[in-house]
Amino acid sequence: MNSDELSERFLNFAAEIIKLFSLLSKTYVGRHIGGQLVRAATSAGANYEEARGAESRADFTHKLQIVLKELRESLYWLRLIKRAELIQSEKIDPLVSETKELINIIAKSVVTAKANK
Repeated sequence: MNSDELSERFLNFAAEIIKLFSLLSKTYVGRHIGGQLVRAATSAGANYEEARGAESRADFTHKLQIVLKELRESLYWLRLIKRAELIQSEKIDPLVSETKELINIIAKSVVTAKANK
């Protein structure tokens, strides 16, 4: 997978998270958890774009580590939404799977970038 394809995956991921946000109840809990999820998920894609324009190998690695952190946070919020039964599992499960796949891709990229110092 090239960087343009991965960039599109991040964009699609963020768009799906935004759609999911609209399904959460407008209660304090729904707004809080949804806001945290939207911030983390959209930050992952934005930071990936930053990594693509990194000024050095160290900058690239650092930005990818931020992407990984934001993806892990996104996974936490998705799992919490599912556990608390705020949205039906069939709407959450594909996003959990995509988040895990993105985590695996970025984690592997971080390992590779660190090995190529």
